[in-house]
Amino acid sequence: MTRTAERPFTNPEAAARKLVELAATIEPVQDGRIHIEKINAPFLYTLKASGREFGAGIKCAVDRGWLELHESGTYVRLLSRGEID
Repeated sequence: MTRTAERPFTNPEAAARKLVELAATIEPVQDGRIHIEKINAPFLYTLKASGREFGAGIKCAVDRGWLELHESGTYVRLLSRGEID
């Protein structure tokens, strides 16, 4: 029997917190916009999360009012930094 490693971002709230943490480290461009690839790439490739975990994390962060996702899906805005803890 093979064992798989525990995935830290299977919980959508944990994924959302990490995405907000990543977004907080990025210098926004025009109008507070953070291009989605700036948080997508480190989350997927550096942290080795899955696309499903990314999607669930974004949805959770939007539902909680931490991020605003543009309807085009190309950028987010960080809405609240201090209210996440």
